[in-house]
Amino acid sequence: MCLNGKGYFKSDDKFASLKVARAVSSIIGTAGLKCGVSSQKRPIVVMCIGTDRSTGDSLGPLVGDMLSKWKMTDVHIFGTLDFPVHARNLEETLKRTYEIYHKPYIIAVDASLGIMEHVGCITVGKGPIKPGAGLKKELPAVGDMHITGVVNTGGFMDFLVLQSTRLSVVMKMADIIARGLHIAFNEYADTSYSNSFYTAQYN
Repeated sequence: MCLNGKGYFKSDDKFASLKVARAVSSIIGTAGLKCGVSSQKRPIVVMCIGTDRSTGDSLGPLVGDMLSKWKMTDVHIFGTLDFPVHARNLEETLKRTYEIYHKPYIIAVDASLGIMEHVGCITVGKGPIKPGAGLKKELPAVGDMHITGVVNTGGFMDFLVLQSTRLSVVMKMADIIARGLHIAFNEYADTSYSNSFYTAQYN
């Protein structure tokens, strides 16, 4: 499903990982990242934002933890359970990223709050996100593209809502996002794979 230029994917869809992968690959393709020889490719940085101190806000670090266990070419992960990227260190982490990598293409991954109908949905879209906006925090915009998981409803006492979010909801979405990114990155690296292989391995 596509709304306002974003892809919305339900986490209870057994093909959600492949749909996320397709959406990510499409955006990477339109950004021209796959043009030219490998040495000329822009490095991809996955900025997984959040903290394990809050169940709802742990989506990003969980995705980062899962991705960090796979070997991927030209892909760099920031934000894991052990070394989270959060409100206190986000600005410094972004600064360091641009110092280390030349013209990095940043994919921001973060939890979000939304309406009841969208809880459990994963969104993939172009452009940055504003972490902490729902909690009235002034943080820098992050990402050339973004992936968010709607972990709970928002609008009232959002901090407590994030604290009381069910871990099962967050884990399920983190798994789908990580798998989807892994598939897309294998394609980006020109690694031969088939959808049937990933479907069999991951389902």
